[in-house]
This record gives sequence, structure tokens and C-alpha cells, in this order.
Amino acid sequence: MNVAVTSKGNTIDSEVDPRFGRCRWFCIVNTDDMTFQAVQNANASVGGGAGVQSGQLMATHDVACVLTGNCGPNAFSTLEAADIQVITGVSGTVREAVEQFKAQSLTPSSKANVARHYGTASKDNEQG
Repeated sequence: MNVAVTSKGNTIDSEVDPRFGRCRWFCIVNTDDMTFQAVQNANASVGGGAGVQSGQLMATHDVACVLTGNCGPNAFSTLEAADIQVITGVSGTVREAVEQFKAQSLTPSSKANVARHYGTASKDNEQG
């Protein structure tokens, strides 16, 4: 099974990026053998629609689940429509996140956990 982890870097030992739509990288990990592919997120700097476009990108990579810190409502709806499970509140390294997923110690999300535009620079600055 392929799971995508939002990542600050392009290795399996990179830190999880707390943003979904505007993360720097997606590490797509095969849970059977822990092989992975790092996909740079071209949507990280778009003016709008980053979450939706990133969700569509995950669908093209045959991802069954996304592990991330936060996911807004538009991205969540896009992933849900593509039958991709979302797990929010994830932190640590990509490897640790996947190991927690494999151990079934992470709880799937039933809805978005942040408001729209959460990961944009202006919102990040407003929140401190």
C-alpha cells in the first residue's frame, strides 16, 4: 500500500511538514517494503487552490492514505472524493509516521482540522 507523508525534505528521515497543500515534499512510501519516492510539491507556492491541486496529485500517485499535520476543508474533500484516507496530527519523521501507521496507532480523520488557507504565509504570520 502506498501512503503519502507531507515532508520538509526529500528523504524518509526528513521531518513531517505540518501543512498538506503547501508542504515542500510528498514522500510516497510503500508500506510493504518501505521503499519511497519523493515528489516535490509544485503547488506549495500557487496563489490559491494548493490543497485541491495537491489532493489531485495524490490521486495520480495511487495513494491510499495521506499522513500530515493539518488538512483544510477543500483538500480534505478532494482527498475524500478520491477515496484517499486522511490522518492529521502527524509529526516526527516520515519513517516514524509510516511506522506508526503500520502499527495502527494513528486515527483516521473524519473532517478537516484547520480552516481554509491555513498554510499560507499571511495566516502563518497571524497565528504567531
